[in-house]
Amino acid sequence: MAEFIFYLTYNDTTIWNALDVFKQIKDTAVANVGFKDVGLGFERLKELREEITKTGKKTFLEVVTVNRETNILSAKMAVKLEVDCLMGSLPECIEPTMRILEGTGIEFFPYIGKIVGHPCQLRGSIEEIVDQGKQAGEKGVDGVDLLAYRYDGDVDRLMSTVISSLRVPVIVAGSINSLERVRKVSRLGAWGFTVGTAVLDRVMVPGGALSDQIDAVLRECSNN
Repeated sequence: MAEFIFYLTYNDTTIWNALDVFKQIKDTAVANVGFKDVGLGFERLKELREEITKTGKKTFLEVVTVNRETNILSAKMAVKLEVDCLMGSLPECIEPTMRILEGTGIEFFPYIGKIVGHPCQLRGSIEEIVDQGKQAGEKGVDGVDLLAYRYDGDVDRLMSTVISSLRVPVIVAGSINSLERVRKVSRLGAWGFTVGTAVLDRVMVPGGALSDQIDAVLRECSNN
């Protein structure tokens, strides 16, 4: 079963009322909760991380800034926040980020492929993306962050090729906006996937509460 990571984010930005929203879903069975490196300041992210940790859930920080300097700053912020997992550093920042994370116990899932814009988009050939994933694995990362549904090519072939070719876990992140996509990602063998905007927009269960959206995604995972 793929791991569902609920992100308290909208269009790649941590929502201003993330703590209030978390309190609405904290009693659901979702085990992983994340936020981005943009949208809230450090002190509010720290408070959010602490509240998530109190419930026993695993915390994720995803980097959505697309230059080396901010990637490094976000890695340092992940250490200060004491999150459980850092996602989304640029491929060229893997080695310096690993040095920053060394000894902290923070898991690391960097992006693979060429990342552009905000919300982040994925570019490059499937062959190039797979090759970057293999290189990342050889460097000792815990897994990779694949923006499959932000890709401008054959998304299905991208996901199936990357997941089957790499020896490290793959998190499919970004624009998973339907239960059909949840099913597909799970069946292809992704280690995990992220959903944020679609839950906040209540598209999984039209008219349902936030907790209903979370429960629907979890049920879909357990059925695959």
